Amino acid sequence: MPQEFASTRIAITVDGAALDVSAIHRAGDKAPVLFLHGFGSSKEDFADIVRHPEFDGHPFLAFDAPGCGETRCSDVSKVSIAVQVKAALAMLDWAGFERFHLVGHSMGALAALMLAHAHADRVLSFVNIKGNLAPEDCFLSRQIFDHPQDDVQRFFDDFVARTLVAPYYASALYAASLRHKVQVAAVGGIFRSMVELSDNGELLEKFLALPFPKMFMYGEQYATLSYLPHLQAHGVRLSEIAQCGHFPMYSNPAAMWREIADFHSRRP
Repeated sequence: MPQEFASTRIAITVDGAALDVSAIHRAGDKAPVLFLHGFGSSKEDFADIVRHPEFDGHPFLAFDAPGCGETRCSDVSKVSIAVQVKAALAMLDWAGFERFHLVGHSMGALAALMLAHAHADRVLSFVNIKGNLAPEDCFLSRQIFDHPQDDVQRFFDDFVARTLVAPYYASALYAASLRHKVQVAAVGGIFRSMVELSDNGELLEKFLALPFPKMFMYGEQYATLSYLPHLQAHGVRLSEIAQCGHFPMYSNPAAMWREIADFHSRRP
């Protein structure tokens, strides 16, 4: 079968921890795209970019974040959003992406926001797929405090059980693969850093201050988020995905890709 993207492993070091990063990518002569996946998801969430001709010619890079998927880390206890940002920067250097479109989902959108805030001159546009912008967004990560357990494995097992029966589109599908896509020892560091940034990181202000086109995508089940009118009033394009909760790539991928392609095509 034709190989439409390449799979590879890249060795990098972040904060003294050795990472063996699992990535997918392709080359091209147009503006590149960096994808950062959410907690409990993986790089393959974005592999279908090759199925959509609107993105033909665009190089892309997606990789399993530290503590997730097939990426291996010598010290998983160090994993946090800050470590994920540093890993993303190292991967951008490896790929040779100087300026790029940025697409992040959930945890990955939070890491993308911190990356874009620190390196705004490198980002062409930002598609934020239900990333954390306020304390109300910690419906997954705050469980580390709302349902504390001394044993992280017990916490994760309970987290999976709660997610399985949550009343949202694709929640059961998401729960079914969590044990395959998350390294349990990384859960505490990831969740605590997400809550800390959401509560105290002035994320909404950082997002609005970014000096390039921005889109915030969310499922119809999150149409009551308190800050949506504020985003729209400040020029952020809103994209509500029908029949969707937190996971447009699972619930309504055709609409997700159509919205991203249209947003990129309208960039000045």
